Amino acid sequence: MAKLEILMPTMGESIFECTVLKWLVNEGDTVAIDDMILEVATDKIDTEIGSSHSGVIAKFLVQEGDVAVIGEPICILETSTTAVTSEEVVPDAPEEKKAAEVILSDIEKIQTHHTLSSNSNGKFYSPLVLNIAKTENISSEELNRIKGTGLENRVTKHDILAYLENKKNGKATPPNKAVQSSFSSSNDQVVEMDRMRKVIAQRMVDSKRISPHVTSFIESDLTHVVKFREAVKDQFKHDYKENFTYTPVLIQAVIQAIKKFPAINIQVSEDNIIFKNDINIGMAVALPNGNLIVPVIHRADQYTLAQLALKVNDLANRARNNQLKPEELAGGTYTVTNIGSFGNLSGTPIILQPQVAILAFGVIRKMPAVIETPEGDFIGIRQKMVISHSYDHRVVDGSLGGLFLKEVSDYFENFNLEKDLNS
Repeated sequence: MAKLEILMPTMGESIFECTVLKWLVNEGDTVAIDDMILEVATDKIDTEIGSSHSGVIAKFLVQEGDVAVIGEPICILETSTTAVTSEEVVPDAPEEKKAAEVILSDIEKIQTHHTLSSNSNGKFYSPLVLNIAKTENISSEELNRIKGTGLENRVTKHDILAYLENKKNGKATPPNKAVQSSFSSSNDQVVEMDRMRKVIAQRMVDSKRISPHVTSFIESDLTHVVKFREAVKDQFKHDYKENFTYTPVLIQAVIQAIKKFPAINIQVSEDNIIFKNDINIGMAVALPNGNLIVPVIHRADQYTLAQLALKVNDLANRARNNQLKPEELAGGTYTVTNIGSFGNLSGTPIILQPQVAILAFGVIRKMPAVIETPEGDFIGIRQKMVISHSYDHRVVDGSLGGLFLKEVSDYFENFNLEKDLNS
């Protein structure tokens, strides 16, 4: 029988490695194409990996608790077909091959940047280990002292977390570590951040460091939008057995604004500006544990309003149940967050890198307003919302950021009450 290597597949944008949680098969088991063989955890989600070929699992190349690098072998498969090299396992479609090459290139850059120099002790540390070390303020000298149990005695995630646990219990004393003191109470509770919260924290800090944030605000009249939703929600519930929320209407407004101002749908790469052809809208979803995740509606401009509503509900429900696929978290070009669902009036959202802007929708509330008519002005009750738009001032000036925001607002204020859900 021929042998081939199964590679760790692409897991999404900016994901270069993952932690092996559990093998779902045993060595010697027979698997078919797309059979789930491995459960892994990334910075964003926990997910299962399917086999790219059929055959017999001959040998695991990564063990539970190890860090697996995207594009690297995870197991050896015996197959009755002719021998296949690991290079042939890589998808040969032009776009997928290009994406794989970019990811492997990024891995090399990260490893080159983070690995200790050759005139040190020459030890290699994965980006995940280095990120934990950075978060926990572990110096290079202290990191060198941690005993590794991985391949070639490399320090794994398990090793560094075990070291931190021992350190917390007084079993490991870092060199030249200054003693820090703070006022505390016996009633205080210390809870370590979970993995996702640590990642969120680091990415928020990175975004503020990378992008000079500017936030613009506008108050918009959503009276027509509210009336429209009230008119269609019962029929939508009857037809689709789903709730019709405001979110799809909000997203459709952003899509129309992006079409008019495509310079907001960009990314920055060094000194280059990349204009994204697809409109991929990320929508922030609050999880039951308090963390945040951003599933993406790819090519959102190709959806009707009814299709958007169903897609929004599906992604939100699966996000809260940890059922998203890696590709559903990748490729976003613009993000929205509905902080009004928490009763918030307004906010200053932080950009999700490598995007350059994000829109936050506040709560819709009844407000007194001056209404202008040919017969004169009068005071009336209108449904108002404050919308805030944060953008990267490196590439988005106040004119573009403000005009884009005004376009979103105009969509709501001129909303067609006779709008077809299938448009």
